[in-house]
Amino acid sequence: MRFSREFLLLLCSAFLLLGSTSAEAQSNLPETVVFNRDIRPILSDKCFHCHGPDKNARKADLRLDTQEGLYSDLGDAKTVRAGDLAKSEIYQRIISTDDDLKMPPVDSDRKLTPREIQLIKRWIEQGATWQRHWSFISVKRPEAPNVKNKDFVRSPIDAFVLNRLNQAGLKPSANATKEKLIRRLNFDLTGLPPTPAEVHAFVHDKSPNAYEKVVDRLLKSSRYGEHMASHWLDVARYADTSGYQNDGPRYMWRWRDWVIDSFNANMPFDQFTVEQLAGDLLPNRTLSQRIATGFNRNHRGNAEGGIIPEEFAVEYVVDRVETTSTVWLGLTMGCVRCHEHKYDPFTQKDFYRIYAYFNNIPENGRAIKEGNSPPYVKAPTDEQRKKIAQLKKQIRQAKKKTQNQQNSLSAAQAAWEKSFSSEQQLDWSVSRGLIAHFNLDDNLQNSEKNQSDKKEAETKIVDGTAKYSPGRIGNAIDLDGKQLISAGNVGNFGYFNKFSFSAWVRPQGNKGGVILSRMTDARREKGYSLRLEKGHLQVNHVVRWLDDCIRVETEQTVPSDKWTHITVTYDGSRLAAGIGVYFNGKRVPLKVHLDTINQTFSNEDPFRIGGGGGPASRFHGQIDDVRVFNVNLSATEAGQIAIPNTINQIVGIPAKKRTVGQRSKLAAYFLEHRAPADIRTAAQNLVALE
Repeated sequence: MRFSREFLLLLCSAFLLLGSTSAEAQSNLPETVVFNRDIRPILSDKCFHCHGPDKNARKADLRLDTQEGLYSDLGDAKTVRAGDLAKSEIYQRIISTDDDLKMPPVDSDRKLTPREIQLIKRWIEQGATWQRHWSFISVKRPEAPNVKNKDFVRSPIDAFVLNRLNQAGLKPSANATKEKLIRRLNFDLTGLPPTPAEVHAFVHDKSPNAYEKVVDRLLKSSRYGEHMASHWLDVARYADTSGYQNDGPRYMWRWRDWVIDSFNANMPFDQFTVEQLAGDLLPNRTLSQRIATGFNRNHRGNAEGGIIPEEFAVEYVVDRVETTSTVWLGLTMGCVRCHEHKYDPFTQKDFYRIYAYFNNIPENGRAIKEGNSPPYVKAPTDEQRKKIAQLKKQIRQAKKKTQNQQNSLSAAQAAWEKSFSSEQQLDWSVSRGLIAHFNLDDNLQNSEKNQSDKKEAETKIVDGTAKYSPGRIGNAIDLDGKQLISAGNVGNFGYFNKFSFSAWVRPQGNKGGVILSRMTDARREKGYSLRLEKGHLQVNHVVRWLDDCIRVETEQTVPSDKWTHITVTYDGSRLAAGIGVYFNGKRVPLKVHLDTINQTFSNEDPFRIGGGGGPASRFHGQIDDVRVFNVNLSATEAGQIAIPNTINQIVGIPAKKRTVGQRSKLAAYFLEHRAPADIRTAAQNLVALE
């Protein structure tokens, strides 16, 4: 057979190229082939598509992603036989020239490079050692390599660096100047540059341990923990905002500071891990350990009104699973949420077993726009805890002092009662936080106007004239569902404010209506209201029905055509649980209908008595003695307000025949206005401390 000169030259070139490629592939091989570093990536990229975890795509019932499959027995041979290329079917298929046997198939786009073939060959020759996923292998300290230039090695790490430089044919850089060295040290350990004074001191420090002294100083700096924590905060998706929509604020900095303090205290990593994942489950857990678990609450929180809370509650748990696996397992679990994982050693069942661990808090999927979403814990700083302990000690001392004064107080009150002149009328009630009082006897004026509020308008009747009839205390306003009282800029509260209201009401039949409110019109109700609906008192805090509001309702009804004193309190917590309702001084149970307030309900509408939210909601009946407070009244105070008797009337009742409420009201009045100066001062001090 004759060949042209050109063909022979081409054939020689091909052999030369093949020889060159093979030689190049051999020269680039590591001395020891490592399965996870060198072999697993090849199998994952070129083989797992047909011989991996996806059972629907798997061919020949062969798996190369598991240890069992990779070393499976094939009769005369094995898929891989350690040290035996001839009996390793995977290698024989790779080098086969038969198109029907060659792997990967000739029509596949997954071709092995000469270097990859040589890596598999050397791996088998060296014993074909298999490894689990790298993140599941315990870290072991390797032996430092032997190097020729011993003077270069000041720490074991230097030996590894020099060995790698030698492999690449490179020489080490010259020693850095002291100016550069301290700059590098500062940035590495604190993230901040050194001051000129620090540079000067280091440059002129001729002691043999000058470098170590700088390192020790920087490690003791609080900036060290801040710099090291910054990387951890990134992987833990730390933020002081919620991450959705208006990206409202939240308060996660106590956890951030825990991380910083942990680095500065050189906390062992196992403790660092346990406390962040399960600090709240430890025996005798501390506040610090509970704060540590804030790691699991760093996920974004969606406060949008239109979301499905259950959906996002699931997303938050999924986030915890994925973040935990990425940070501590060194791999992702995102794929296995929906299907068997193709590359990492997890099943879908594994994902939901871990999911169940994190799915154990009563969390609403709809977050709060401003501040943290419950559940949460109070987390005072060390300084605040010292202050709280100091206050508690002072309160104990103040209580002891007032208790020691009790006999003197009782004697002083008894003496005062004996000398009391009934000619002077004392119509006293709780004054703490009182910002408005409408007695509604025969005029509409607020007797406790807030003089600092420039917007306050004169109280007036709307849509009619004022009608009065005998009330619970003097006269009362008589409303027929047509008119209401507009009281100007009184009680412009928002959902962070603490406030309370009280009033005597006598509903006409079962008609009900709004008793008090600061509510916009019915087209877009916003604000707050106290309303009788079929005899039940409803307390409404509304931004938007039905997804941005609170509504609670009393289980018992307000009697028709009978006087009942009502007090409503609110603690500013933005929760339905923060609302209290009292009938005649006694707290009554509530039904929670809605508990999703997410924005403030303050508005520019006036405070109204007997209406609000449109004409159809106006009150039918009598209202008397309306009081507005900018504090969350206590149960004791709610009981005192509900006593209609004046101080004169209570004094006129024999002591043994007075009710508990009457005795409480009289004692409170005497302590506030008539008790000896030292006793009043002690009582006021106790209230201030509490």
